[in-house]
Amino acid sequence: MESKIAKMIRIGLIKERKAVPDKRVALTPEQCVDIQKEFGLEIIVEPSPHRCYKDDEYRNLGIVVSEDMSSCDILLGIKEVPIDALISGKTYLFFSHTKKKQAYNKALMQALIQKQVRMIDYECLTHDDEQRMLGFGLFAGIVGAHNGLLTYGKKHGLYDLPHAYDVATYNELLAAYDDIKLPNLKIVITGSGKVAAGIIDIMTHLDIEPVEPADFITHEYAYPVYIHLRGGALYARKDNNLYYRDDFHVHPEAYKCLFTSYVHQADILLNGIYWEEDIARLFEKEEIKRNDWRISVIADITCDVNGSVPINIEASKIADPVYGIDRKTLAKVPPFQNTKDVIDLMAVDNLPNELPRDASHYFGVHLEKYVLAELLKQSSEVIERATICKQGKLTSYFEYLSDYAY
Repeated sequence: MESKIAKMIRIGLIKERKAVPDKRVALTPEQCVDIQKEFGLEIIVEPSPHRCYKDDEYRNLGIVVSEDMSSCDILLGIKEVPIDALISGKTYLFFSHTKKKQAYNKALMQALIQKQVRMIDYECLTHDDEQRMLGFGLFAGIVGAHNGLLTYGKKHGLYDLPHAYDVATYNELLAAYDDIKLPNLKIVITGSGKVAAGIIDIMTHLDIEPVEPADFITHEYAYPVYIHLRGGALYARKDNNLYYRDDFHVHPEAYKCLFTSYVHQADILLNGIYWEEDIARLFEKEEIKRNDWRISVIADITCDVNGSVPINIEASKIADPVYGIDRKTLAKVPPFQNTKDVIDLMAVDNLPNELPRDASHYFGVHLEKYVLAELLKQSSEVIERATICKQGKLTSYFEYLSDYAY
C-alpha cells in the first residue's frame, strides 16, 4: 500500500519594506519555537536589519533564517507589502489598510487580486461578537498617553519624561515614572477597547485619579485627574439626547458629540476613539478659537487626519512627533511654545513601534492563542470573515470593494 506523507506547513516571517521600515514582527523568537512544537510546522524568518528582534536571536534558537520565502505557504508581516515584493498565489497576513477603500492603497488592492493572493487582514480577524482578535491598540494607547504627557511637560516646562523609543522595554518606561510627580492636570480620555485600556494603564502607573464627568466640570483638584468618555458620555441622539449603542453603530449620523462640554476644564485630550466620516467629530476647527478653550495638548492616538480631531492636518513621525496649531489662524506652527495660544498635537500613526519588542510579544501571544489553529484548519469561519480576496476574486464579505479592487 502506497504511503502518503503530509507536507509540512511552512510559515514565513517577512521583513518590513515600507519606508521608514517598521521594527515590529508578528512572532518573537521564543514564540516561533513554541509554535513549531505545538503545531508541527516550520517557521522561516526573512533577514532584516530593522527588526526589533535580531536575526541571530532567531538563529540561536534554531529558527531558520533565509532570504528565500518561496517555499512558505503562509507569510506574516505587519505593514503593507509593496506590490513588487508580493509573491503570487501565496497566503498573506498583514494590515492591508484597504477595507475602507483607502485611496493610497488602491493599487495594492488591485495587485492582490491580479497576483491571486489570499489576503487575510489582521484587522478583520474577529470573534463572533465582532470583537477584534489581534491588534496593537494596547501599545498605541500606552505610548500615545505617554507622549501626550511628555508633550505637556515639555511645552510648559513642568517636568521631563524620556521618549518611549529611548528605553528598551515597557518596564523601563514605567521605572522612569518613579520620580515623577505630576501637577494637578485635568485629562480627558476618549474611546474604548484596547487603546483606552493602554491609556488608562499609564494613568494608573502615574497615579492619575479617575473622576466622574460631572465632577470634572465643576471641581478643581490638588492632584492630577482624568475622565473617560465613551458611549453615552460622549454621544447623544440629536432628537432626544439619549444614547442607544446598537442604534449608534447603525445610524451614527443621528448623533451629536458631547465633547465640547469639557473643553473649558481640560488640559490634555488623549483621543482613542474609532472614527468614520458619518460619526460626529469631537469638535470643529473654529471651536478652538473659543475664549474658554483650555486644552493645550492633544494626543490623537487613533490619528485620523482631518477626522475626529479636525486640527490633525497630517500624521507625524516618531522622530518628530509633535506640531503646533495656532488657535487664532489655525496654521501649523512650531511646537513646545509655553502659551495657550498654540495647541501642541501629537499625531504619530505607528505608536507601538516605539516599544516594538513589547508590542510584538503582545501581538504574537494573541496570534498564537486565537488565530493559528483557525488558520491551519481546512475551513474556518473566523478566517473566511477576514479574507479580503483569494484566487483573484473578492470574497463575499468584501464585495463592496468591487469598484476599488477591479
